[in-house]
Amino acid sequence: MRNRVLAALAVAIVSLGLLAPAGPVAASTGGTPDGETHPNVAMIAFYDATGRFRCSATLVSPTVLLTAAHCTSGTLGKTLVTFDSVIAEAPPSPLPVAGDVTAGYTAAELAAAGYRSGTAYTHPQYSDFTDLRNWNDVGVIVLDAPVVGIAPAPLSTVGAVDAVKQPRKALFTAVGYGTEVRKPDAGPQKPTPMSYPLIRRYVTMPGQKITPQIIQTNGNEKDPFGTGGTCFGDSGGSLWLDGVVVGVTSYGYTENCRYLDGYQRVDIPVVRSWLANFGL
Repeated sequence: MRNRVLAALAVAIVSLGLLAPAGPVAASTGGTPDGETHPNVAMIAFYDATGRFRCSATLVSPTVLLTAAHCTSGTLGKTLVTFDSVIAEAPPSPLPVAGDVTAGYTAAELAAAGYRSGTAYTHPQYSDFTDLRNWNDVGVIVLDAPVVGIAPAPLSTVGAVDAVKQPRKALFTAVGYGTEVRKPDAGPQKPTPMSYPLIRRYVTMPGQKITPQIIQTNGNEKDPFGTGGTCFGDSGGSLWLDGVVVGVTSYGYTENCRYLDGYQRVDIPVVRSWLANFGL
């Protein structure tokens, strides 16, 4: 479901969530360990009918996390939330397994394991990767208790990205807990998405194209103006421009997380009018 390969415009588009039946399979292609640079970016984990997944999300009010619709659609039970910048340097995963995987997490079992919990909501006009003109790949997690001590990330004003007339001259920053792409320790030395470490990272990327719904960036770590791109598990993580959040990570164009990355704009009316229902 969340790691299916989809075709659009004759190019493979890969949603950047990742299936993890027994633990989160481990953020980015290139990039820099985040530490506490973006303390308001969280990792989330959740179940749906096909297994357990993880994504990234961003605190935008004391009780609301912004993420991607494909990180909320079909969620069973509660969503696990953690703001720890380092989840695991190596296996095994520290994340709990739901007592009943067919029902998902409960708030009580997440609290007992030391994690926050929340309820997932999906934009009602999410097109499930079928319509680039009406993408709407945005969702929220409403927390069961407010976050104290972490400042929410600021959202851009409506239409802010429209002021970017030359995307290739704009530098965007993406933050998330996605897969590291590197050469394996043994075997064929082709850069490959790896499971661990599972940590928060950020990357900078020049823009490539902006549409009424989507921001595309050049996620190649060899780009002279960028440091990398997003990969599996970065889904729902925030895209920043000039200190404010302008998008959430939505898709990549290759299964090895190379080249172009796509982000759902959150500065457009169809998104902001829905987010207003959550006090944003």
